[in-house]
Amino acid sequence: MSGHNKWSKIKFTKAAADAKKGKIFARYSHEITLAAKNGGGDVDTNPRLRAAIEGAKAASMPKDNIDRAVKKGTGELQGAAIQEMTYEGYGPAGTAIIVEVATDNTNRCSSELRTIFSRNGGNMGTPGSVSYQFDRKGEVRINDTTLTEDDAMELAMDCGADEFEEGESEGEWAFICGPTDLQAVSEALAAAGKSVTGMKLISVAQNPTVISDVETAQKVMKLYELLDDYDDTMNVFSNFEIDEAILEQL
Repeated sequence: MSGHNKWSKIKFTKAAADAKKGKIFARYSHEITLAAKNGGGDVDTNPRLRAAIEGAKAASMPKDNIDRAVKKGTGELQGAAIQEMTYEGYGPAGTAIIVEVATDNTNRCSSELRTIFSRNGGNMGTPGSVSYQFDRKGEVRINDTTLTEDDAMELAMDCGADEFEEGESEGEWAFICGPTDLQAVSEALAAAGKSVTGMKLISVAQNPTVISDVETAQKVMKLYELLDDYDDTMNVFSNFEIDEAILEQL
């Protein structure tokens, strides 16, 4: 049931870098604002907001930051309107890439992402140019350091998830489900006493492209990391996987 995203094997290095730059706080702030904007500021009736706040707390985001993000979403605090946008493009070796952003300036964001693509062996595509190569799924993340793989499998079946995998940090687990089952799985995990730290829609490649040479792997990873590090980026999805032998060399 596990292993839908092998990029997670090397993504742990980015988690540390993100925390240092405050990037992770910025992403949670955007997610909380968007969740509050779309579903209201009550965590009891807004599962997306509840999960975003739990995730922010787990990342040690200050309470004042969380409160400000909620108030921006509900309109209690003024600020530039945040919009969710999705961009598609191609990377080295024809790899397909989807970038989801939350931005207050779509023209600037589009221009800067286009530049990142073009300067790193890729090019921006039109809407729908690569998304057909991905399946849309739901992902719910929890933190539970006591959970074993057998426990996680049983929990996935009980809660209606299709698959699961270990996350990048200790005690983190991701449960994958159909896009329309996202809220139901999140609520079932919460009802089972688990702390839900994130829930979102993700894009999973139908036919991953395996990178089997070091030079191409370096180029693909560089583009991925630059897109992931971009200030407005919320999520990056790609269809590349790196061969185990190449990964060890890197």
